Amino acid sequence: MTMHHHNHSHMTIHDFNAHKHYGWDNTFTPIAEVDSGQIITYEIMEASGGQFTKKATKEDIKQINFEKVNPVAGPVYVKGAEPGDTLEVEMINFQQLDWGWTAIIPGFGLLSDHFTEPAMKTYDLTKGNKTEFLPGIDLFIKPFPGTVGVALPENGHFNVVPPRKNGGNIDVRHLTRGTKLYLPVWVEGALFSIGDTHAAQGDGEVCGTAIEASMETTVRIKLHKGKSIPEPRYEIPGISTPEADSKGYFVTTGHGTDLASASKKAISYMIEYLVDTYRMTDEEAYMLCSVAVDLRISEIVNMPNVLVSAFLPNSIFY
Repeated sequence: MTMHHHNHSHMTIHDFNAHKHYGWDNTFTPIAEVDSGQIITYEIMEASGGQFTKKATKEDIKQINFEKVNPVAGPVYVKGAEPGDTLEVEMINFQQLDWGWTAIIPGFGLLSDHFTEPAMKTYDLTKGNKTEFLPGIDLFIKPFPGTVGVALPENGHFNVVPPRKNGGNIDVRHLTRGTKLYLPVWVEGALFSIGDTHAAQGDGEVCGTAIEASMETTVRIKLHKGKSIPEPRYEIPGISTPEADSKGYFVTTGHGTDLASASKKAISYMIEYLVDTYRMTDEEAYMLCSVAVDLRISEIVNMPNVLVSAFLPNSIFY
């Protein structure tokens, strides 16, 4: 591994291929040691782990090796970190975006019962702060890491797919530049890892993928001694979704006896609306929901039903 110390407090981790891992295991050997307050720059590989290229098609999805999906860079040993401490991860910068992909992968996603065939969409991410979804539809590029976490106290290997008390594959679209994520420390050194960078995503990531993209990611790691939290939390420094909010929304709602069934309805109705209004395919509409539509819990107290809203930002259409 090559590390360049630009100054005492900035470390760059290259050669990600040799220093990635799959899932969580507190016996993994750290790839580096860092001090509290240190800035680290990672070269992060998109979630297929190099299995897809910018020319990828749905045929490539059929060949995917799921054991090589969602690699993360790390783990990094944070000096002085002990169980019961809190790790602060400040998102400093995301750059060198080139291309990205969104896919419908059979068996994954909120509407996996309905969408049983694979679909693939690729994007050019080199044109500034927007990327084209379809002619007349531009998405705002809002990069963040989908997977960010620390080792679990329990022994063994844990799959990376579900989020847990250690963070992990939380897919929080708000972990953009300037946000601070707080993670509980469960093991000595915390064993921090990061990956699965996204160029854009809606709240819910409903088709199972966002705009998956490799990028250079810079974070600052800070240790808070003796401060304990049970699960991750984060601080957003300003308006969370200014670009999306700028021109209002079209919103569908779904009710159900639980959040999953209500969410499925809200997204199904949004797909119907997108297909009718913008003449796109079902698959395109489902992927658009995953990368641009925000699911919100409207109410969860009026028994026996809950209500979920799906927010489509008008600002992506022109």
